[in-house]
Amino acid sequence: MRVLFAGTPEIAVPSLLTVAEIVAVCGVLTAPDRPSGRGRRLKAPVVKTAAEQLKTPVLQPERLDQAVRETVAALQPDLLVCVAYGKIFGPKFLELFPRGAVNMHPSLLPRHRGPAPIPATILAGDAETGVTIQAVSERMDAGDIYRQSRRPLTGRETTASLSTELSETGAALLADVVVRLADGEIDAVPQDENAATYCGMISKQDGLIDWTMPAVQIDRMVRAYYPWPGAYTYLNGTELKILEASLLPGGTEVATRPGAVRGVDREHGILVQTGDGVLGITTLQLKSRKPAAWKTFLNGHPAILDSVLGGTEQ
Repeated sequence: MRVLFAGTPEIAVPSLLTVAEIVAVCGVLTAPDRPSGRGRRLKAPVVKTAAEQLKTPVLQPERLDQAVRETVAALQPDLLVCVAYGKIFGPKFLELFPRGAVNMHPSLLPRHRGPAPIPATILAGDAETGVTIQAVSERMDAGDIYRQSRRPLTGRETTASLSTELSETGAALLADVVVRLADGEIDAVPQDENAATYCGMISKQDGLIDWTMPAVQIDRMVRAYYPWPGAYTYLNGTELKILEASLLPGGTEVATRPGAVRGVDREHGILVQTGDGVLGITTLQLKSRKPAAWKTFLNGHPAILDSVLGGTEQ
């Protein structure tokens, strides 16, 4: 069986490599190179780099138009395998694959349909997560389910740590589905539309902390938006990223302005008042500086102890 693989970010790489071990990957569809970094130099998607190492043809169209469809058809693929490609496939494109199309989605569908399911899972405080292998449909993430794998959450996961884990779990589950599809020995189950929830694209602004929110929600933001866009606030008008934080046990007993730094704690770091509870900051990063543990940061910026975090850039 010949497979066209579609994917772009790091989470897709284990699936590409695993699928390439069991079937013929005739081509890889990924996003175009984009400007990156301060120099705005073009940077290739990591999936492209992996495909080149496999010596597999790479397609990087801006749009899936007729010319792209003709190029894909010439590769004679049987099945489309997708992991976080970033575009919706239209009916004309899907018709190119006689064995259909499958997608690996890092959530327990129908929960968290959309482009950012891992941050959405953390922000919602879900008790469990997992990966879903589904048939691709014209509606986003609404296709029938072939397989799911579940795992409980501790409440300390970050998007970075979950992405790494679920990329490996998903690759193995996806490979199993591809083999069964090749053998014609797998059934799919329709999703429960009444249980569907949705998540949207994440922007830089989503990471801005509102200190009137409860500490538990800000803690989720810190973990959900690591590594991007980062949960951030402002210290005297300069952007300050909160990279690691923790919740202090107990509720709020002192009437203190949200965002006010209340002191330090040996275990929880720099203590900040929220709308409900206290957040302990253990790793932080001032704009244009390197990340620092709270003690190191405090040595260089002792004035933080008398400050109120928040506001905007000056």
